[in-house]
Amino acid sequence: MDLFALTHKLIDIESITGNEDAVGCALAEELHAFGYNVERMPVEGDRFNVWATFPDNPRPALVFSTHMDTVPPFISSSETPDRIYGRGSCDAKGIIVAQIAAAEKLKAEGIKVGLLFLVGEERDSQGAQTANQQPRGAKFLINGEPTENRIALASKGTLRVELVAHGKMAHSAYPELGESAIEKLLDALENIRKIKLPVHPRAGPSTLNIGLIEGGRAPNVVPDHAVANLLVRLVGPTDELRREITAAAGNKAEANLILEIPFMELGTVPGIETMVAAFTTDIPALTNWGKPVLIGPGSIHVAHTEGEYIEKQQLLQAVELYVRIAKYLLTSN
Repeated sequence: MDLFALTHKLIDIESITGNEDAVGCALAEELHAFGYNVERMPVEGDRFNVWATFPDNPRPALVFSTHMDTVPPFISSSETPDRIYGRGSCDAKGIIVAQIAAAEKLKAEGIKVGLLFLVGEERDSQGAQTANQQPRGAKFLINGEPTENRIALASKGTLRVELVAHGKMAHSAYPELGESAIEKLLDALENIRKIKLPVHPRAGPSTLNIGLIEGGRAPNVVPDHAVANLLVRLVGPTDELRREITAAAGNKAEANLILEIPFMELGTVPGIETMVAAFTTDIPALTNWGKPVLIGPGSIHVAHTEGEYIEKQQLLQAVELYVRIAKYLLTSN
């Protein structure tokens, strides 16, 4: 197979989260041509996961998996002698291609693995959650995300918090007649920023990002409503942190805990360089698909940027690494 040509082909199919149908169809056709049995696993509306196995091994012990969706905006592919550019080049369409190529190499050696390509990772892991309700007996899951071909010792979790403050409108010339929701929100945020976040000996510190603030009616109106959205990257349990956030918001704002994805410590393979993934993945939603290993070509530092790219050499190396890891897992465990 032409690794680079297929990467270009997939990048050039727009698949922003919620619109994965076309790329799923293209992958299904490619995999069918390689001799796989391909199942379109329904998720929602026209959206589906792609589950591919060889006819003589419908329940493989090991599965390669990553996601088909991308963040906006769509950016078509281009290349230089060393890199392939475009939305999804490293997150994660180049990884899809490397996993298919690795599966083909393993097949040539008589080792049959499965391929699970998912929708919705960039938003809520809906595809992974659907797949987790339909496990196929795998013992091992090799999940692909851009780790620069290093195995992740751990993947940070996510806690998303919505702070909502209420006030009373008034003319700004008479602020004493109103109650500023924005000032309440700022007080709550200041208190939350003082919380000492957990630290993990290998994964490092938790981090807090105040990603969105909205509120107010006009510059000359005391605001009656204000909202902030916060995201904590987790390195451990959240029970105490949840209590601290709620206490810090106090009577200034409501703390609504919107989403939690747990911190995960992951499996490794001897002789391969390691890292800690400060981002979250589909792995916490795929607990029924085997012991997880996280590795993939490309850098998370260029994912989600206008200049997203993948190094061609890393793409080639990833194929060999995926083969090596699969053989180790299947023979050593």
